[in-house]
Amino acid sequence: MTIVFTQHITPRLEYVVKTILGNDTIITRDVLKFSNSSLQKINYSTTKFDEESLWIIPYGLLEQKTIETIAITCFEWNGLKVFFKTNGTIPFDIFSASFYLLTRYEEYFNDYKKDNYGNYHHENSLAYKEGFLHLPMINLWLKEIYNQHKLQISNSKFQAIPTYDVDIAFAYNNHSLLKNVGGFVKDIFQKRGTFIERLKVLLGYQKDPYDVFNWLTNLHSQYQLNPIYFFLVANKRSEYDKNNSPKSKGMITLIKQLSAKDKVGIHPSFVSNNDKSILANEVKILQNICSKKINISRQHYLQLQFPKTYETLIDKGIKEDYTMGYGTCNGFRASYTKSFYWYNLKEEKQTNLMLHPFCYMDANSIFEQQLSPENALQEMLHYYNIVKQVDGEFIFILHNHFLANQKKWLLWRDAYDKFLNKISL
Repeated sequence: MTIVFTQHITPRLEYVVKTILGNDTIITRDVLKFSNSSLQKINYSTTKFDEESLWIIPYGLLEQKTIETIAITCFEWNGLKVFFKTNGTIPFDIFSASFYLLTRYEEYFNDYKKDNYGNYHHENSLAYKEGFLHLPMINLWLKEIYNQHKLQISNSKFQAIPTYDVDIAFAYNNHSLLKNVGGFVKDIFQKRGTFIERLKVLLGYQKDPYDVFNWLTNLHSQYQLNPIYFFLVANKRSEYDKNNSPKSKGMITLIKQLSAKDKVGIHPSFVSNNDKSILANEVKILQNICSKKINISRQHYLQLQFPKTYETLIDKGIKEDYTMGYGTCNGFRASYTKSFYWYNLKEEKQTNLMLHPFCYMDANSIFEQQLSPENALQEMLHYYNIVKQVDGEFIFILHNHFLANQKKWLLWRDAYDKFLNKISL
């Protein structure tokens, strides 16, 4: 356990201390209690007491109650980028810096570049500009403090958690007759080369190429993994919501089958971002199919605007969310690789919404970064290894239709198989 002395106990300080040091950390303004304690000591104040305590001089961010533009200058400390320079035992305020990154402080302003779906673009971020987006920087800071000052931060166990966004469960089956007729027409006139495949699947001579779920189940069993599936169950198709109807027999069977063994969450439709009632209905649809409470989610197209998105999820009963990451580049959006509660800067309070950050998504490798399957495999291994190094949670996103049993995707299927094989050795 650790005891932290401070002259000012604020909601911001309590939040970040408990998040990165552990809930059992004691925060006090009592000098005698601090001095007489036998616990690990962090002196978070402007006054140095002794040589024993880790002395961190406050930068001032955690005493504020407003959201203001901050000019940040980064510098290096023991080979790591840091900011909010002060002159304690370590040369920066790790609590303020961690708070800035965890809360996504920089995303509360509206003057930023957006991606094609209206989201905050990774190129706006301090982590990208300063070249540490590919690193869980907060975890690395904590590890360096332990190495240099023998301060035990917290005990945690490394986990690798595969998660899947099921946007389109089936390529041909369980679609409307109109959709498949239109598909046949496009197959012919656009020369897509899928006419025969579609026909064979619909006639029952070939398995639907997007239906890779038995293959995935076997992989999870072989490598002892506990996956999470996020289902898109929009009632109406739209430009960005092209899922199979949740009323179709095949979708109901699939969801029931997977939810009986594995964790299942809602993948809120794109249109639900502007209508809370749609999200509530989609949660209800999935709950009725699974016959269990649904309280975990990940946004479709990673739609995330602060604080609106998370406030809506909380309002609709979501307890855990897996959206914290970018849809434009792989990396650590919050510079952290453990689960943590969301702090609402607008309300200046910690919420009960648990965030599970991811650092790798196949769509980023394929479309945004345009990597080959082999290079994507190396990228996955990088993130796996760096997260394992800090005993974090390696959460990654794959899509069933990018693992399809089609010529276009076979190398990607093979890369995933190779990845799981390599990390199991």
